[in-house]
Amino acid sequence: MGQSEQPCLRLAGGTELRPWRASDADALVAAARDADIQHWNRLGHLTAEEARARIGRWGAYWRDESAAIWAIVVAGANVDADVPLGLIGLGDVSLADGTAEFLYWLLPAARGRGLAVAALSEVTRWALDELGLHRLQLTHSTANAASCRVAERAGFALEGTLRSALLHADGWHDEHLHARVHGDV
Repeated sequence: MGQSEQPCLRLAGGTELRPWRASDADALVAAARDADIQHWNRLGHLTAEEARARIGRWGAYWRDESAAIWAIVVAGANVDADVPLGLIGLGDVSLADGTAEFLYWLLPAARGRGLAVAALSEVTRWALDELGLHRLQLTHSTANAASCRVAERAGFALEGTLRSALLHADGWHDEHLHARVHGDV
């Protein structure tokens, strides 16, 4: 992390994880309009200008070693190539403590194809093996069954339930806590 460039990570099938670009603002605006993404994430409603500013902050977070946020894109020559289908990232990164917490979402057209599991698995591998973190965790509402399946399929053990831990638009939600630690299989 820090001064070096954020790496691009490759997944099977021509999908890659790359840093967000200012030109991706429309995809971020579309995500902010999606009801499911709004329900489970604190994305807020964004204008194109606000989206570009947020993308700029993500680059600053990489440089100050506090977060790593990637766009999930399909590389190729077709019209939809290199347009973000989703987001995967590590927030609350502490290199000193060896910890970070995941965040992710997919636009509707990308759901149900295994992209979230593949992206989560690859960033987990990178964070544990290349970055040298020790513990990665993710939380999600107990009502968000899709996120629970993604966590489990990517090898994140369910460690417990955090009671009334996150305020969503429809009220306080209990959260599942999943984690992977270095050395887990």
